[in-house]
Amino acid sequence: MPILMAGIDHNRAELDIRSRFSFTKRMMEDAFTWLKRHYPVDGCVILSTCNRMEIWLSTGDESLSPTEALCAFMQADPGECARYFVERREREAVDHLFRLAAGLESKVVGEDQIVTQVNEALAFARSCDATGHALEALFRMAVTAAKRVKTQTSLSLSDSSVIHAALKALRGQGLSFSGKNCMVIGSGMMGKISAQALLDDGARVCVTVRKYRKGIVDIPAGCSRVDYDDRLALLPECDLVVSATSSPNYTLCREDLEALHPGHPVTLIDLAVPRDIEKSAEKLDWATLYDIDSFGIDLESEKVRENLRRAEAILEEEKEAFFAWYEGRDVVPRIQELKDIAAGNVAARMVPAFKRARLAVDAKENLEQEIEGASSRMMNNLLFGMRSRLSEDVFRECLGAMEASLKSWKHN
Repeated sequence: MPILMAGIDHNRAELDIRSRFSFTKRMMEDAFTWLKRHYPVDGCVILSTCNRMEIWLSTGDESLSPTEALCAFMQADPGECARYFVERREREAVDHLFRLAAGLESKVVGEDQIVTQVNEALAFARSCDATGHALEALFRMAVTAAKRVKTQTSLSLSDSSVIHAALKALRGQGLSFSGKNCMVIGSGMMGKISAQALLDDGARVCVTVRKYRKGIVDIPAGCSRVDYDDRLALLPECDLVVSATSSPNYTLCREDLEALHPGHPVTLIDLAVPRDIEKSAEKLDWATLYDIDSFGIDLESEKVRENLRRAEAILEEEKEAFFAWYEGRDVVPRIQELKDIAAGNVAARMVPAFKRARLAVDAKENLEQEIEGASSRMMNNLLFGMRSRLSEDVFRECLGAMEASLKSWKHN
C-alpha cells in the first residue's frame, strides 16, 4: 500500500500562506473521517507546526494526489495550491520524514521540538484510529531514529529552537535583555521554552495565563505570572514581548497597540502560526516586529557539518531497517511461523536428553524455555541474514523450501 505525502513549509511559502493551511486538532479529526469516507485511504497522519503542514496517506490508489485530496477537504483551489505544496512518494517520502523528525529539515537545524511534534502527530492520529499499519510503523521508526540522532550527535546546540536563534541574532545587533522586562504571551511548550531562554539571558520574565485554564499551569521557576487579559496594560513596561500561542485570533492587534505609548523601543517576536501579532504592527514607530521566518542558524561550523554527516549515516541505517520491514511485511507472519516450528522441534528433540539428566520439573521447564528462545533467535538471524543478501525472488524461494522442510520435520 503506497505511502504518499504532500507538504507546505517555510522554504516554499511565507507565513501568511502557511497559516491558511494550519490545522487544529478538531480539523484533523474531521479530515481523518472525511478522507477515509471519500478516498481509498488506509491510514492518515497530519503534522501541523509553525513552519510546516504535511498530510501523510497510505492508500490503495497509487494515482491519488494528496494535495488534491487535501484541497478537496479544505475547499481550496488545487491549481492555486500546487505551487506551494510538494508531493513525495514511497522512498522519497520516507527519506523526508526521517530527516524531518531528526531536525535536518528545520529552519533551526537540529531543533528539539520537531521530534516531539512528529510523535504527537502520530499519537493523535492513533487516538483517532487513523494511522493504519504502514504509517504507524513509519512514524514510530522515524521517531526512534531521530532520538538516536539526538543522543549520538551534537546537532542540538545551545540555539536549538527558534527563540534561541532569535535572541542570538538580536544580541548580534547589539541588543541585550539582561535585567530587562520581558513578557511571554502563551504558556504552552514554545512559550515555556521562550520564557526559560529569556531567564537564562538574565531577563525579568512574566508569562500570561488565561483565566479559563483549569488546574495549575506550570511556568518556568523564576517567572511571574500575569492574567492574559492584563497583557496590554503591562506591555508599555516591557522591552521585549514574545507571543507563542495556538490561538486562531491575534493576541496583539495594531488597533490596541496604537493606543499604547511605551516611551521606549519594544521588540516584538511572533512565534505563532497563524500569526499572533498583526503584521501591520511593524509600522508603529516604537515597535520592531519579528516573526518565525526572521531567524535561522549558521551552518558554516565544521563541527556542525561533521555532526550532520554522522546524523545522515544514522538515518540511512534506520531507514534500511524500515524498508526491510516495509518491503517484506507480507512474509513476516511466515517467518514467525518458521521460528515457532524450529523452536518447538528443537525442544521436542531434547526430551530424551532431559529424561536422562533426570532434571527437576522447574529446571526442565526453564531449560526448555531457554532452548526455544535460542532456537527462535538463531532462526531469526538466519532468515533476516538471508533476506539482506539475497534477491527478493531467491529469498522467497528459499523461504518456501524451508517451510516445506520444517513442516515435514515437524510431522516426523
